[in-house]
Amino acid sequence: MLPRSNAVSQAARRDRGRTTLAAIAAEAGVSLPTVSKVVNGRQDVAPATRALVERLLHERRYTRAGIRRHRRSGLIDLVFNGLDSPWAVEILRGVEEWATGHSTAVAVSAVRHGNARPASWTSGLASHDTDGVILVTSELTGSQLEQLRQADIPLVVLDPGNPPPPDLPSVGATNWAGGLAATEHLLSLGHRRIGAISGPADYLCSRARTDGYRSALERAGVRFDPELVRNGDFQHEAGFACGGELLGLPEPPTAIFAGSDQQAFGLYEAARQRGLRIPQDLSVVGFDDLPISQWVPPPLTTVRQPLDEMGRAAGQMLGDLIEGRPLHSSRIELFTELIIRESTAAPVPVSS
Repeated sequence: MLPRSNAVSQAARRDRGRTTLAAIAAEAGVSLPTVSKVVNGRQDVAPATRALVERLLHERRYTRAGIRRHRRSGLIDLVFNGLDSPWAVEILRGVEEWATGHSTAVAVSAVRHGNARPASWTSGLASHDTDGVILVTSELTGSQLEQLRQADIPLVVLDPGNPPPPDLPSVGATNWAGGLAATEHLLSLGHRRIGAISGPADYLCSRARTDGYRSALERAGVRFDPELVRNGDFQHEAGFACGGELLGLPEPPTAIFAGSDQQAFGLYEAARQRGLRIPQDLSVVGFDDLPISQWVPPPLTTVRQPLDEMGRAAGQMLGDLIEGRPLHSSRIELFTELIIRESTAAPVPVSS
């Protein structure tokens, strides 16, 4: 009987040309189920064993791509930062339209915040047979990206929270141009004291919209006043709270650019509770153009972000990655458009 080390070496040499999991297991001196656990992102493997198996997988260039080329699951994962928003529904609508046309099912989930293991949600994706992932408005850590790449799971990020690596496919909108257009519209009506309620300060889209707002003011020769800027979280409650702060200033703004339609709706309520009329006493511009925006009283002037188109574009990019087709570009930005309705008007002159 050959010593174990010689048997392992011979097994590895026999299988090296085809790089099977059995060959990796033989070379690592572990069982096949253990290697399978590492490949699928399972956590119940000793760190030293995991490191050894991952090194061998990398050295032998083992991927699951060959398996997927011959046996697709017909399933992709759509992972949101949160699911409590009509914004998410519009993105989902676009992804579903693409998926229906490509005989693909969509599994929808949300990132769990405050988890001690930042790669835990990626472990969950690696543990089931998914063809690819679309990650929406979430920050992607290096460890999460590495885990998906080790599992050879194609990934597209939509409206990323933090700057993605240059080689990571992403879809977004022209947020800076949208913030510029919203503010220029208010300036054209004669407003000069214009507030802004942006999203989270560390989000790319929030910074871009605020930068567009500031650029419009500077182009018009209006001094940028940081006291007139608040950061919310794109939800109704933030629009209500931040709007209340702005309207409570000794010299409140006559117009406010809310960085999302939902924040604009919260601002509507803050104005109503103070007896202010929109647009007679306060002009409001939103961002997104959610379907309900044309039905609220008064219909909301807003920057249309093509959410369903963004979902379809992300689906198409992911489909190309799954099929191994080259992408025309690793970054797609779809145009925003100002939709003028009834929530904006010229400021009422101050009587002397």
